[in-house]
Amino acid sequence: MTSREQQKSRTELICVALRSAILERALLPGMKLPEDSLGERFGASRTIIRQALERLSVEGLVELRHNRGAAVAQPSLEEARDLFELRAQVEDLVIARLAADLAPSQEEALLAHIEREAEASDGPPAISIRLATEFHILLAELTGSPVLIRYVNEIAYRCGFTLSQFSRPHSTQCGIQEHRDIVAALKSGDVVTAQRVARQHLDQVASRAQFNGADLNGFSHLDALEPYASPVRAKG
Repeated sequence: MTSREQQKSRTELICVALRSAILERALLPGMKLPEDSLGERFGASRTIIRQALERLSVEGLVELRHNRGAAVAQPSLEEARDLFELRAQVEDLVIARLAADLAPSQEEALLAHIEREAEASDGPPAISIRLATEFHILLAELTGSPVLIRYVNEIAYRCGFTLSQFSRPHSTQCGIQEHRDIVAALKSGDVVTAQRVARQHLDQVASRAQFNGADLNGFSHLDALEPYASPVRAKG
């Protein structure tokens, strides 16, 4: 592996770790993310940390503030509503692509992910939200379309972030069953039905969230990042 490939791989590992920490509310909205402190935490250069933060800023999870450094983003209710409508329209394209010809290996990948969701359903709600978000990202990845993958990644992670801040407590079982219903509809090959089932699912997610508001003034310390950073350091 070349030096550039190693740097790219390390940047990706740190992106995954920081993204999970934000979506799972280990790092709270508004918290500062100093490059030097993160570099020490992950055992990485400031250049690699900066690349990871820039990527997360594209996903809407991090704010890069001129002369003030980076911080965990602070989503608004208006943004949350707009994102869900945009997400539904983009995912219509994803569903249409997959429903036309869902391969057995694709079905297996989706069902395996749903099992991971089920296993985590009794744990912290933020982890369930992250896994539910990643189900939709997996759908996009299975299309093989770079454009759909890019846009679903960005929109879905932003939606997952706003859900982790604004959603009211609710059982994750409904969402898990809805994911199973989506896979069944895709397997049927009926594009219209599959799109309807997927749209109803996103409507239900938004309805369960209710977007009643949240306290975005919380603070967490970088020590909360340790469970996410230590595996990255171990990989050198």
